[in-house]
Amino acid sequence: MTHTHTATALRRAARTGLTAAAVLLAAAAPASAGDRSGGDYLYLTVTKGDSRSSDTRGTLLLCDPPQGHGRAAEACAQLDAADGDIGALPAADVFCPMLYAPVTVQARGQWNGRPVGYRQSFSNACLMEARTGAVFALES
Repeated sequence: MTHTHTATALRRAARTGLTAAAVLLAAAAPASAGDRSGGDYLYLTVTKGDSRSSDTRGTLLLCDPPQGHGRAAEACAQLDAADGDIGALPAADVFCPMLYAPVTVQARGQWNGRPVGYRQSFSNACLMEARTGAVFALES
């Protein structure tokens, strides 16, 4: 196996492991938060670069109480206002550079007892934050 194939296989295995861990955490999250049925949580990932990139960050966002990343309270408030629909978040009125540095975001979980699935690619992080607010601001 060549170095490229080995690196690709390792990245794929790491992503699979990350996904499996997130599913386990997400399944345990409502029970560990006081056995709330219908607790709001999302497993969020942000991947910088193209589809071959290995620069993926992820976290579990819990919203009762808000926790998961530096802007969890803001993200939960924004999601609450949009009833958990990331695509319905209002776009910020900002000017973003015309720089191509792709970023892909993904969210899986539940909001008000309903499953949430969201995946979107943006041409740069500025556009991503303008469309998704604090939800995918994992580095703050």
